[in-house]
Amino acid sequence: MKRMLTDLDLKNKRVLLRVDFNVPLDEDGNVLDDTRIYEAMPTIRYILKQGAKLIICSHLGRPDGVDPKYSMFPVAQELIKYLINRVYLALDVVGPDAMAKAKNLKSGEVLLLENLRFLKEEERDDIFFARKLASMADIYINDAFGTVHRKHASVHRVAKLLPNAMGFLMGKEINTIQGALTNPERPFVAILGGSKVSDKIAVIKNLLDKADTVLVGGAMAFTFLKAQGYSVGTSLVEENSIETAQEILALAERLNKQIVLPVDFVCSEVYSPSAKGAVFKLNNFPDNMMGLDIGPETIKLFVSYIKNAKTVIWNGPLGVFEFNSFKEGTKKIAKALTKVKGTTIVGGGDTAAAFNELKLQDKVTHVSTGGGASLKLLEGSELPGIEALDDKEEK
Repeated sequence: MKRMLTDLDLKNKRVLLRVDFNVPLDEDGNVLDDTRIYEAMPTIRYILKQGAKLIICSHLGRPDGVDPKYSMFPVAQELIKYLINRVYLALDVVGPDAMAKAKNLKSGEVLLLENLRFLKEEERDDIFFARKLASMADIYINDAFGTVHRKHASVHRVAKLLPNAMGFLMGKEINTIQGALTNPERPFVAILGGSKVSDKIAVIKNLLDKADTVLVGGAMAFTFLKAQGYSVGTSLVEENSIETAQEILALAERLNKQIVLPVDFVCSEVYSPSAKGAVFKLNNFPDNMMGLDIGPETIKLFVSYIKNAKTVIWNGPLGVFEFNSFKEGTKKIAKALTKVKGTTIVGGGDTAAAFNELKLQDKVTHVSTGGGASLKLLEGSELPGIEALDDKEEK
């Protein structure tokens, strides 16, 4: 078990807190969704309440060098809304301004560093950059679950240079997801969507070993159906993954586990926000159309498994949720999840965005803040940002 921030004495210490404030911005630079900031507030408030001097760092977007469009200024404005404490924004990451402001910081004050990705050394896991970051602080706390699958300097290297611990959000993410995988109440149903089988081969194999049933939707279902010999029109199929899909189906049979695939689809001739959908059964799939959502019979089929489940983990939308005509499948399955009398976990990324849009995020056990990181956890893979943290000392 990794050490938590409550295990460290933070009073009068300079604490470097890595968060994931990679929030969406509008064209005017305003924060569109502050969920990630809100989720980090318990950790931030706890650190400040202990009398620490708090230095916060995060990346924002994918800038190519220093780019004002990706400045942390809008994030600083959001932080000010949440905190009565003084919040300062550094004009650089590890330059003269950041160093001076970090040195002059008083207990209970907050310094937000500029965008970590303004410097290429961040993504290179550069030791010299990490040393500069670490030199500002006495203690390092990682609460950026959405980044722990990346071997970046602020996530991986810095942890090895300072006394460290996990924040509350990180602890919740790890304990909830790993707990469900390690000791699930049964029946355990996994729902997988999204577009590519190749992105989720390890996830499917790991979940087949642990779950009782795996429901597969989204475009990745077409690769499985093609592997079974079905015609799926012009739907997205990963031709290079058909053999892999056949192997996964055979593995499920050997393990006596169920992979449940759609039996009907909402189809269109074009992939467009203005496209209108028509429902077709799998055995009557039109050659000139593509499936863009699961159909009503599939929704009923999936719900029949979900309503009896005691543990459900879902990663990946079941249709093109961003198009109005093709969001019904994801919407109905999301509502079914809220009625489960057990543990319900929603993976990050697009699935979390769908739950937020539907305002259902508070009606499930846990909505993950990290898409890539939650996928790696579901794979059973090691996460560099977690591995770098110190274990809790046995008493």
